[in-house]
Amino acid sequence: QVQLVESGGGLVQPGGSLRLACAASERIFSINAMGWYRQAPGKQRELVATITSRGATNYADSVEGRFTISIGNAKNTVYLQMNGLKPEDTAVYYCNAQRIATTFADVVKDRYIAEVWGQGTLVTVSS
Repeated sequence: QVQLVESGGGLVQPGGSLRLACAASERIFSINAMGWYRQAPGKQRELVATITSRGATNYADSVEGRFTISIGNAKNTVYLQMNGLKPEDTAVYYCNAQRIATTFADVVKDRYIAEVWGQGTLVTVSS
């Protein structure tokens, strides 16, 4: 079973930067899209940013211009560069991947994993 492992969370002062990384636990043949979501205490999980396999990106209005999502050279890795962090960015950040094929045979047989979530990494923005 494919797993997603996030890293890079931590404590940062307002105005600071962090880079989150998310990698799949095994070799992946294709992923339709990957993204980052976050959940602050007492709030629902919300979209932060997504990126398709072709590089099309989408950002929440609250992070547009401050955060950048990108795919690593290994297509099973996604990054979130977060600049100009604000206290309201404090949350657990979750990585998500959709429509995953681990082998070419899976593509031929139309056998995809619909969706996988990471375990989350905590980002705290505080002075």
